[in-house]
Amino acid sequence: MYDMKYFIKRSWAARVAILIIFSVLSACKDYLDIIPDNIPTIDNSFTMRTEAEKYLYTCYSYMPKDGNLEQDPSLLGGDEIWAIDGPPKPNFNHTIFNIAQGRQATINPVGENIWVNLYRALRDCNIFLENIGKVPDLSEEERDQWIAEVKFLKAYYHFYLVRMYGPVPLIKENLPVEVDISSVKISRAPVDACFAYIVQLIDEGKDDLPPVVADPVKMLGRITKPIAYALKAKVLVTAASPLFNGNSEQATLKNPDGTQLFNQQVMPAKWDAAALACKEAIDICEAAGHRLYKFDRANSTFVLTDQIVQQLSLRNAFTERWNPEIIWANTQSLSANTQLQATPNVDFRYQDNNVIGYELAPPLKIVDMFYTKNGIPIEEDLQWNINQPAVRAGTPADQRYIKLNYETSSINFDREPRFYASLGFDGGVWYGQGYYTDATPTGTYYVSAKKGQPNGKGKPDFGSVTGYFIKKYVHFQNTQGASAGDYSINNYPWPIFRLAQLYLLYAEALNEKSGPAAEVYKYINLVRERAGLPAVEVAWPTYSSNKTKHLTPTGLREIIHREELIELAFEGARFWDLRRWKEAPQEYVKPIQGWDIEQSSTSLYYRKRLIFSPRFGLKDYFWPIRDNTILNNRNLVQNIGW
Repeated sequence: MYDMKYFIKRSWAARVAILIIFSVLSACKDYLDIIPDNIPTIDNSFTMRTEAEKYLYTCYSYMPKDGNLEQDPSLLGGDEIWAIDGPPKPNFNHTIFNIAQGRQATINPVGENIWVNLYRALRDCNIFLENIGKVPDLSEEERDQWIAEVKFLKAYYHFYLVRMYGPVPLIKENLPVEVDISSVKISRAPVDACFAYIVQLIDEGKDDLPPVVADPVKMLGRITKPIAYALKAKVLVTAASPLFNGNSEQATLKNPDGTQLFNQQVMPAKWDAAALACKEAIDICEAAGHRLYKFDRANSTFVLTDQIVQQLSLRNAFTERWNPEIIWANTQSLSANTQLQATPNVDFRYQDNNVIGYELAPPLKIVDMFYTKNGIPIEEDLQWNINQPAVRAGTPADQRYIKLNYETSSINFDREPRFYASLGFDGGVWYGQGYYTDATPTGTYYVSAKKGQPNGKGKPDFGSVTGYFIKKYVHFQNTQGASAGDYSINNYPWPIFRLAQLYLLYAEALNEKSGPAAEVYKYINLVRERAGLPAVEVAWPTYSSNKTKHLTPTGLREIIHREELIELAFEGARFWDLRRWKEAPQEYVKPIQGWDIEQSSTSLYYRKRLIFSPRFGLKDYFWPIRDNTILNNRNLVQNIGW
């Protein structure tokens, strides 16, 4: 029984029976939170609209904390961001960083709180759906919308669990309290059944959702039709990807009754469905007013060059609250602390300010990942001089990106605009943060990251471990004050889905479905054009050593994957994408390296230093289920390798 069609139903009449069976069920609480804890409140929660709305928000309250350094595994759990390995700090608990360092375990899994919280969420979503029909003063239209929202949340919570654990138990409805105890010990559903149920939930409600929220002041963050269509597209692309589509490496994962949990036959038709869903989502999103963000110079009071306008178009696409590119942002997770941990002290006037942490550090392999100014990889660019000196000094032609006459690594020159919009580095210009007169670039702030400099390593457990910083997280209008702890921050809800990602998912699905075509290039190029890069069909024949790479499905797949990794860098996408593509083993074996941050001289600082040698095995694709959970429920099998 992998399909939990009913979870524990709550009512006044059931209280006595629940108390009787409490001792029997308590052993199961490790794997699913099935013991009701607020029975007296259920009846009251659906007596009127205002109370039912509170329960609706309870269903929202379980949203995973995307962008939260202590809870989001996709940030510090992978290979994209590194930090100094030290004790927890008041604003920066390193626990989730244990995943990246190979310290995951079955006795007390890192990140297991997500499993616990989301199964509680599914229980409360079911309670809402069971009872919303009782509310007397709720219009039919609003009732349908609320039902659609909660069905979407059920779909998203299941999807999040599938990405983490693979096949999971489906919680379709609540079990009646009189159910036999054996029925509570559920098993995992095959991944195809999981994806089918997730899509079913979205389909059941997506057209009852509004294209935009009715009251932006009160309702931003609520589920809309574009969000639902976009998630369906992402779910189907994930289902079609190698991790879940004919994955022979997972062939031995079976339920005790022999049920195969991963399909063993690659089904190309899944890409057909994914491509169709992506195009439908694009049409719905664009009709609702979503578009790629571009900074509007006309509405700015600042004097800006084209280069800075380009950078602000890229930075603000992520950091500008509710800009038209953002399809969905998580209001349960704000960015303030993540911004603080990414911000170097570039305002040299206030060096005693201790509120900013600048501990989030991209490794050198992520630095190398970004394209050259020609829009292709370094290793393919015929104009890239692999024999150039290790360091160069900034020239007048570079001064919008690199401090004039400052010596920095040659790897920081002649890169694409997303490089400069996403990364801070020793000698790199950091536009904004209180200084906005781009007409005089010598006055803009810059990073100085060698030992003894304002942004260099300070205390043993403080500073960038690689010498690079994540500019992408930091809103350009944050400012630093004179007193310790004085920092004015433009807080924004963490973006979960941007239109640029949807365009690239569509390109990916089309290429997997039928190979290179004009429609594939179109949607890649929409993203590249905003990034200031030439079209794919121009860049590769003109600048690449592999001039026909874009003409084959395999070559175009590589281009699309890299485009996604660059465009969505530091947003949490890489963690999940490398897994679904089954490319994590190849990427994770690349060492985590940085500059020699203990050095103060240019020649010694710019030496590569090994920080960590990561590993990635078959077991690392999915989370382990806690040992006690498996022991208490023999129908629940452990993931391979754990």
